[in-house]
Amino acid sequence: MAGGGRAVEVEPERLLGWFDRFADRHGGLLAAGGTCRQVRFEAVDGASAEAAVPFGGLPSMPHDPAAVLDALHAHLAAPRRVGIVLVRLGGHSIGVAVGGVVEASTTGARPVHGRNRKGGSSSGRFARRRDNQVRVALDTAADATARVLLPVADTLDAVVLGGDTAALDDLRADRRLAALLARAEPRVLDVPEPRRAVLDDAARRARAVEIVVRDP
Repeated sequence: MAGGGRAVEVEPERLLGWFDRFADRHGGLLAAGGTCRQVRFEAVDGASAEAAVPFGGLPSMPHDPAAVLDALHAHLAAPRRVGIVLVRLGGHSIGVAVGGVVEASTTGARPVHGRNRKGGSSSGRFARRRDNQVRVALDTAADATARVLLPVADTLDAVVLGGDTAALDDLRADRRLAALLARAEPRVLDVPEPRRAVLDDAARRARAVEIVVRDP
C-alpha cells in the first residue's frame, strides 16, 4: 500500500478470528477509533489495522475496541442484496448476489484488438476499427447492466464495481445507468477478464472488508 502496510480482504465469517490472531501477534488490542466509515484498531506494540467500512458505514461508533469489533462484524454479516458490475474492454459480467451467492447474471465478450504499433497507411484504419470495437464492447456492457440491474434497482442494498477504471467511467456516462452507478461502493474490485467464475468470486469479495495492516 502507498505509505507502507499491506491490505487484506476479510469476509464476515473470518473477521473475529482474524482480529484474534492480530491481537495475539501484537500483544492485544489497545484502542479503537476513527469514524463510522473508517475504523482504526491499535495494538499494544504499535501495530494498527484500519478498515474501510462498506455499505454506508457503521450505524454508530462505540469506543471500546471489543464493542467496535462486534459492531463491525454485525454490520458486515447483515444480509444484503448487491448488484455487481464487472467490466473490462471486451468483456463484462453483471449479476445480483445475496449473501455472496449470485442469483441472476449475464456474461459476455466482444473482440477488441490490441493497439497497432506499426506505422504506414493502414495504421489509421486499424485504429478506427479498434475504436469501433471498443465502442461496441462498452455499449454491450452498458446494455447488459441496464437489462439485469435496472429492473431490480429498488431492491438492491448496494452496488459493487470491478474491472477497468476507464471502462467503468464510460458506463457511468450512460444516462440510463447514472443514478444506479452513483450508488456504487468506493472500493473497485481488481478482477481479471470477467467470466462467470470471476463474478462468483466477486460476489464473495463484495461482502468482505478491506483492512490495511501496518506493523510497528
